[in-house]
Amino acid sequence: MKKLISVFVVCVLLTAVVIVPVHADEVTTSAQAFELLCVDDGKTLLSQNADTPLPMASTTKIMTTLLTLEAAEDDNRVVEFTEEMMAEGSSMYLKRGEKVRLYDLAVGMMMQSGNDAANAAAISVAGSIEGFAALMNDKAQEIGMTDTHFVTPSGLDDEDHYSTAHDMALLMAYALQNDDFAYITSQTSMEVEFVYPADKFVTYPNHNKLLRMYDNCIGGKTGYTESSGRCLVSAAKRDNMTLVAVTLNDRDDWDDHIALYEYGFENFVSVQPEQTAYTLDIVGGDQDSVPLYFDEASTFVVPKGQENAIKTQVTLPSFAYAPVEKDEQAGRVVYSIDGNVLGETPLYYAESVAYDSRKRGFFEWLKDLLRIYN
Repeated sequence: MKKLISVFVVCVLLTAVVIVPVHADEVTTSAQAFELLCVDDGKTLLSQNADTPLPMASTTKIMTTLLTLEAAEDDNRVVEFTEEMMAEGSSMYLKRGEKVRLYDLAVGMMMQSGNDAANAAAISVAGSIEGFAALMNDKAQEIGMTDTHFVTPSGLDDEDHYSTAHDMALLMAYALQNDDFAYITSQTSMEVEFVYPADKFVTYPNHNKLLRMYDNCIGGKTGYTESSGRCLVSAAKRDNMTLVAVTLNDRDDWDDHIALYEYGFENFVSVQPEQTAYTLDIVGGDQDSVPLYFDEASTFVVPKGQENAIKTQVTLPSFAYAPVEKDEQAGRVVYSIDGNVLGETPLYYAESVAYDSRKRGFFEWLKDLLRIYN
């Protein structure tokens, strides 16, 4: 593939066009802010105050865990727990001198919401809390989290540490593309084998009760401080459609997430338009036409009942002059419903076509003439 899946997902999330009205009163919640986002096409299905910056407590650890796992993929180093890594609040109960691997700190964050694990990972990866916060903010910018600023890896209160329901939905959608993250966040409990002491094994239960309450739930992260109230970021999947729900400052978050998911699954459906084989005529080449290909299959979430209403418009020239290069863009396919654009998919040359100097017909003569007068 020309692009990595994770990069494709970010682009989809940033460019998707909402084609249906979004009414917050479709579902009543107790949240100060919430968003229901479809991962498949980046469409916001439901939201309220979703761009209002608010504290997000330990849901911060989604970002910390993601960066930790990315670092562990390159070097799953052994981390010795030290005095500077200690933290107040929720913990995986690490003691000074104990050693675990970087991956297991991610487990401690997602299962036990360990602030000690978050500090240990941050210092191990970046050398300091401040250095790791810079990495968090760089990653946030990459994902498109425009109204977020990270200060701590744990999510403990700080007036300069904030996000929005929309940004946290983008973060969860992005993090789910990481296979290690997706696996850990889906587990109701996980065991950590300590490097030192060598005979120590601890099983940590997942604080995300939604995994047990709702069959479609595939992961999430809880959070709470007195300042933020109850925060929850979760994901659910049904019938090939993946949704992310975020609630900030919500005293009834478990039930509210279930209500949001039921709204999404009952009212929307995931559709992948059929991909037609396209070719393009070539003038002046060593072959007369070239096949085209889609880089990625397009997936769109539409209101139920509109599955067959998607229109396809192909934008291609009548022909192309040789030479053309494999993987260069030749055109695009635009998908819409009732004139409202759902999205578009580029079309690329599936192979290169070389120029053939023996084929100088009328079109080549015309091409040269146009060059002279332009």
